[in-house]
Amino acid sequence: MQYEIIMLFFLVAAVYSSVGFGGGSSYLAILALFGVDFELLRITALLCNITVVTGGTFLYWKNDFLNWKSVLPLVLISIPAAFLGGTMKLSQITFFVLLGIVLIIAAILMWIMTTEINKAKDQGNGNHFTKNTIIGGGIGFLSGIVGIGGGIFLSPTLHFMNWNTAKFIGAAASFFILVNSIAGLFGQLLVLETAGLNIKLVILLIFAVFLGGQIGSRLGINKLSPMLVKRITAILVFIVGVRILVKYTL
Repeated sequence: MQYEIIMLFFLVAAVYSSVGFGGGSSYLAILALFGVDFELLRITALLCNITVVTGGTFLYWKNDFLNWKSVLPLVLISIPAAFLGGTMKLSQITFFVLLGIVLIIAAILMWIMTTEINKAKDQGNGNHFTKNTIIGGGIGFLSGIVGIGGGIFLSPTLHFMNWNTAKFIGAAASFFILVNSIAGLFGQLLVLETAGLNIKLVILLIFAVFLGGQIGSRLGINKLSPMLVKRITAILVFIVGVRILVKYTL
């Protein structure tokens, strides 16, 4: 079973990182479907998220896709909001129902936004300070509760806003996921008992997503069509969301 989880994490990291995501939502779903302890799901997913988007953020920065003037307002409120969300304790059923709904909505948004990619301009609408802080704060809080970085919500939102081109949005999402995953992780560690954490498995998963993330980030920046990858990702996320809802509501 561990080898199956490791391989799935590798594949998820490769696909998600190609569009600037960390894969946290699917890591949660995989761990849930394989029966990993509910209390430790979010910590494991956030650690893997941080691993993937650290490398992705560096590559986007190296290739000059990080527009700090537009990106920093997005995380100004999202960081404390993600930390606050991370401290909230949910029952197992409530968490998985919320996760399933979140995944399905995110998949729909991601599919719709593929029609918006080609409409983005070189200098879009990314410099609205107040709008960026409000959007970032709301997504950060939800992300902290669920245990993801929030890029799966941020990226469609920015595309709808014509915020910038696809690669600049991917860079913003990657950095957003990084800082919110760190904040959410600290919030989780504050309220959860980690004694049962399978350290060996976590290390193997981190190694797998690091490799997958490096491959995916490079392909996304230099090779792959953003529209194709987003549509594939949307289908996968939708399927996982439906499976989670079916498992925990029926």
